[in-house]
Amino acid sequence: MPLFRFFDYRLMRSSVLVIAACAVSACQPFGPSRSDIVALGEPSAGNDSLRSSIQVVHVGTDPLPRMTPVAPPANFGTALAGVAPVGTIVGVGDTLEISIWEAPPATLFGGAPMAGTRIGAEIATSRANVLPEALVGPEGEITVPFAGRIVAAGRTLRSIEDNIRARLVGRANAPQVLVRLQENAAANVTVVGEVNKAGRLPLTPRGERVLDVIAESGGVKPPVDLATVQVTRNGQAYRMLLSDILARPDNNIVLAKDDVVTVLYQPYSFTVLGAAGRSEEVRFEAMGITMAQALARVGGLQDGRADPRGVFVFRWEEPEQPGSERQPVVYSFDLSDPRAFFILQRFAVRDDDLLYVTNSPLAELQRFVGMVSSTILPVASGYAIVK
Repeated sequence: MPLFRFFDYRLMRSSVLVIAACAVSACQPFGPSRSDIVALGEPSAGNDSLRSSIQVVHVGTDPLPRMTPVAPPANFGTALAGVAPVGTIVGVGDTLEISIWEAPPATLFGGAPMAGTRIGAEIATSRANVLPEALVGPEGEITVPFAGRIVAAGRTLRSIEDNIRARLVGRANAPQVLVRLQENAAANVTVVGEVNKAGRLPLTPRGERVLDVIAESGGVKPPVDLATVQVTRNGQAYRMLLSDILARPDNNIVLAKDDVVTVLYQPYSFTVLGAAGRSEEVRFEAMGITMAQALARVGGLQDGRADPRGVFVFRWEEPEQPGSERQPVVYSFDLSDPRAFFILQRFAVRDDDLLYVTNSPLAELQRFVGMVSSTILPVASGYAIVK
């Protein structure tokens, strides 16, 4: 066999193998196609329980279930109202000031000579005797002379006064008792997040409200209309827009002991994959974001690659029946239809949504042709040189 025919045979065989390898690699899609996703909503004969439970909603033709805003409307005035100001209930660590009066002649705590009287002369009059500061100990008790140990934690000031007076009856002459909260150490709130000075603030009998502690923390960093306030109480978190609290004074609630006030900016996020302008996790505000705004934030669709008929939102929908499992739902958009753009302006994106844009069939074909041509041209050039 002549030498050039040997090289001709080897080059042809190599080119066939390379083209075949390129064809296999080029035919591998970067993600599911539009037809693959639409097929999820069709009955499946297999045992794929997840696929059989997926609902595909064609937005624009099918009715849209539960088209609610991204953040359910919270209401501090309903969920967190009714808190009594601090000082109404005494807690462990509080310091109390106890004043006791006796009717003349004072027999137990004694009287005090009046200024300007003769030496040795005493005017029998009722004067207050202020006891040393009483700290509510770990057991929740205080000690009062001649009255013994008094349970204070968890009780009102009026209840403690009545208890001390009852203990002194028969020992003091017509005793009268006044208990005042001198220092609060048990009731505090924590303010964190997007504030200028995070910290722990004590509550007072005045009854501090949400806006009071935010102002005490130096105000919020983000713009008021983009800030979200979260109040965590007893393990439950409630959120409201700061602008809604300012607009409705009933939502400016009195805070309770151990409340945590968190100021948030863009507390929610969605993820974008596929042939969108860019693939990333995008955060957004609690005031909500529409599908049109979401696509605009990631640069829209990629020219020459994206399939406008294949724009999808993958979402876990909350069950209608409490206690049931969440249901997977895929929302399909056909942006080749101009009417779809009106729908994009009212379709609310929710927290943890996944936006996926498929490649167009033409883009897949162009990718295949490009890979094959980039392989054939060097082989053909080599073949021509050898021949």
